[in-house]
Amino acid sequence: MKYRPARLIAVAASLALAAAGCSLDSTSDSAGTVAVVVGYQSRTINTVTAGTLLKAKGYLEQRLSALSAKGGPKYRVEWQDYDTGAPITAQMVAQKIDIGSMGDYPLLINGSRTQAAEKSRTELVSVTGYQPHGSLNMIVVGQDSPVQSLRDLAGRKVSSSVGSASDGLLRQALSRTGIDPKSGVEVLNQQPQVGASALESGQVQALSQFVAWPGLLVFQNKAKLLYDGAELNVPTFHGVVARRDYAKDHPEVLDAFLQAQLDATDFLHQRPLEAAKLVADGSGLPPEVVYLYNGPGGTSFDTPLKPQLISAFKGDVPYLKSIGDFADLDIDGFVNDEPLRKAFAEHGANYDAAVANFGNPAPITGTDPVANRPVSDPALAGEIWLDGQDAATPAADPTSLLRAVKLARAQGKKVRAAYVPDAEFGTRWFADKALWVHAGDTYLPFTTPAAVQRYLAAHPGGTAVSYEQAVGEVRS
Repeated sequence: MKYRPARLIAVAASLALAAAGCSLDSTSDSAGTVAVVVGYQSRTINTVTAGTLLKAKGYLEQRLSALSAKGGPKYRVEWQDYDTGAPITAQMVAQKIDIGSMGDYPLLINGSRTQAAEKSRTELVSVTGYQPHGSLNMIVVGQDSPVQSLRDLAGRKVSSSVGSASDGLLRQALSRTGIDPKSGVEVLNQQPQVGASALESGQVQALSQFVAWPGLLVFQNKAKLLYDGAELNVPTFHGVVARRDYAKDHPEVLDAFLQAQLDATDFLHQRPLEAAKLVADGSGLPPEVVYLYNGPGGTSFDTPLKPQLISAFKGDVPYLKSIGDFADLDIDGFVNDEPLRKAFAEHGANYDAAVANFGNPAPITGTDPVANRPVSDPALAGEIWLDGQDAATPAADPTSLLRAVKLARAQGKKVRAAYVPDAEFGTRWFADKALWVHAGDTYLPFTTPAAVQRYLAAHPGGTAVSYEQAVGEVRS
């Protein structure tokens, strides 16, 4: 990729930052109080069970207070919010953050950079959320862009964040398409919000980013989806790292954190819409966008370090060499599930059983009130969120969801959002932003133009229709 010199490898610049902005020195205790500094990303909403939601519910503080009540020291938690994982890693290198959460590619960099000194060395201790096919990262283009496929990006400018999962997606996707990721496009290394503005102003022709940015821009009618990361069919995940030296000195803190993360995960599964609203309040994101990812059938929120994820993680290691001079990382030595196993046992949960399940632990369930039948196939299930509802209503399949939207409109009810799974990869997406195909008696939603073309090429009888056409034509 061609990078502008002034922006070359922002990761290295971030890691060189001093920690002067921190008000706590995480390596020392004062007046009998143990400091706990947590780095998180409020707008990277697949880390919410170790960040935004965890903070909002106060689970960590509650568990630490319980330890104090049993005769332990007092604890003071400081939450530090960042836009990407790079500055969290910089602060961990400086021993100013004790526990942090970020995506898989930033986790690689974290492990590589922190291993230089024993006090900064980190270990991967849990997962926050994952997607089996890789749809946590996407590439979008402007709403009126003529670009229809990745091949159309050749020679154009693309915004991404070097060292992030979205950069890894861009490099892999371009390579698979036959475009040299080093010279075939000009990549501007930008923070997500800067890249979003650059796309809107026309300074770049595409934006590759991690959740929730693609969904946010599409929801705001500022972009449309060009490439779904699920096309790579490689699992992507976000996880939690802890400084080993801190965990050795304060094992009870890491244990409390992991149990608190399990508390937050349980809450998200049991009360997903309420959780989405809390995350929206804490991140500034629209709740409809949060619920796209955090709702049932979206991101798989599950903490175990599953073998499929670790295998994919090992496959990402060459990325380190592609972006700069990073030390090799021994993944097996970086991953440590012992603290999480202990937290599971204390939580009354079966760690091995959770590891064995690679399906979404929170699929859409219930009864479809329009079709009057149980929701039995998670690959087809969707949801409709009506204004004023405290819970979204399940739909057994996309066609039934269209009927529910049509019925709601006829009854004068406002549809706040509707969600459907992509017919090819299962990616949960906004129904009104999906690209629809009418095939026989059914309607099928897709996330990208390329997906529609693949389906129509294999099924010549299908017809591409707009969302409004589909709602208008579907039989009640």
